[in-house]
Amino acid sequence: MTATLLRTAADLHARARTGRRAVVMTMGALHEGHATLIRTARTMAGPDGEVVVTVFVNPLQFGAGEDLDRYPRTLDADVELAGESGADAVFAPSVDEVYPGGEPQVRISAGPMGERLEGAARPGHFDGMLTVVAKLLHLTRPDVALYGQKDAQQLALIRRMVRDLNFGVEIVGVPTVREEDGLALSSRNRYLSPAERRTALALSQALFAGRDRHAAQEALRARAREVPATRARAEALSAIGESRAAADAHAVATTAGGPAAVRAAARLVLDEAARLDPPLRLDYLALVDPADFTEIGDDFTGEAVLAVAARVGATRLIDNLPLTFGTLGDAS
Repeated sequence: MTATLLRTAADLHARARTGRRAVVMTMGALHEGHATLIRTARTMAGPDGEVVVTVFVNPLQFGAGEDLDRYPRTLDADVELAGESGADAVFAPSVDEVYPGGEPQVRISAGPMGERLEGAARPGHFDGMLTVVAKLLHLTRPDVALYGQKDAQQLALIRRMVRDLNFGVEIVGVPTVREEDGLALSSRNRYLSPAERRTALALSQALFAGRDRHAAQEALRARAREVPATRARAEALSAIGESRAAADAHAVATTAGGPAAVRAAARLVLDEAARLDPPLRLDYLALVDPADFTEIGDDFTGEAVLAVAARVGATRLIDNLPLTFGTLGDAS
């Protein structure tokens, strides 16, 4: 299908609405990750609904020395990909359309969560992001808005803003799309030379190493729960021919693993990448609670996010994976 290009909010508001409107917000330079978001939006909107893709490079999100002028702008290709992926319209407003009075005097504050990790590395970034997301939600008036899990902190902040400020919109997170070698799809990947790309693979490899360590740890925890933690444990394990290592599974699961082991497994990969040519320069590796993006403790139970950010050459990349630590009521 062919997507209609709209430049003003008035043109967008003039469109007849008969079903749900699903919005995908982008800064352009669309790739398969965006296409996945659009296809998901198409499914959620249904045959009678409407999918709108916004393309706006928001100057408020770029700090001093960041790549606002360098950021790729490929509107014709974006409109084509959006239409092929199921979008009905592409809303690509000018800066003057979004900020008619110049930079806004009143902005959304991301609060303490916006000062951590990405916020610490890019001061003011999340205030600018939330301000433009709030404006675009008002301008596009969607029933549902979809965002990628790759920008996990952004997604968490948008959800918090919508909840705290009573926006009448459903927020949906869509899993990260990866290239065949594991690198998370990003508009910035095009900046990487072949050698830099090889180094950049350490981001996803570190996350996968942490995930694998976590999976092994959870398997040990599950094995330890199969026999009650009583005097009968050793007798029961001995009776079925388990080794001493297996008999110690409970102790291993509760003392040698958890968040610390996940961080250590990921850190090992990143430390090795720091010695490559070109080297990976780590900004942060964090294992956080998605509710507020604070580091989790060793006794944490529930959903978590393993996140990493690093520079390779002049390009800064981020990635993350969701993990789940145990379940409430575990008898370990």
